[in-house]
Amino acid sequence: MDYATFRGISTVGMLILFIGIYAWAYSSRRKKSFDEAANLVFADEQNHDNKIAGEESK
Repeated sequence: MDYATFRGISTVGMLILFIGIYAWAYSSRRKKSFDEAANLVFADEQNHDNKIAGEESK
């Protein structure tokens, strides 16, 4: 096996890996978990607002 054959095989392998990652990221089964992860920032903000509102009512 020469260097050109190795480069061809590795190129095909990288293409298959790219297609696999793309399919995983955009699959409909992953949408719910990605949406939850995207909204984690706002959950912390809501907890902070609730804590401040509780201190003001005292």
